[in-house]
Amino acid sequence: MKNSITAAFIALAVAVPFAAVAQDKAAPAAAPAPSMLSSAEMRARIQSDKKGIIQRNLPLTEKEAKGFWPLYEQFEKEIAGPQAQYNRAVIDYINAGSNITDANAKRIVEQVLKAQDDESRLRRSQFPKLLKVLPATKAARYMQLENKMRSVLLYETASAIPLVP
Repeated sequence: MKNSITAAFIALAVAVPFAAVAQDKAAPAAAPAPSMLSSAEMRARIQSDKKGIIQRNLPLTEKEAKGFWPLYEQFEKEIAGPQAQYNRAVIDYINAGSNITDANAKRIVEQVLKAQDDESRLRRSQFPKLLKVLPATKAARYMQLENKMRSVLLYETASAIPLVP
């Protein structure tokens, strides 16, 4: 039962930010500065308002926005596949618990590595597309924002997953 609850928590912690991407919410008026938030608070903010975080931290002209947002939406759809693969592997590991076999551990690690490779390939292919609609400094800033948000989510996930026994 504990493994199922933990698995559900991990799946939600990793998957929800990507399902919530299309939501467009205004920032709370008295929200603390991002540097003052804990990683758990940052994770919650990313999950609830990823697109809003990008909008507030990536100043775009009207022309840039017209080219950028369709690329952003397409990228979010494409990246959902590798992220779902990663989530399934994490859930498989948690469900195996202390009964994980060598064969299962190998399969899960291979799934995680493949998902990471697929995600990396998609991120790498995104940058040249961005350069067609944004100046390099804004494209780089967007990539930094994505990397920072993904790092918070990965940290929170990793801290909740026990090591293989």
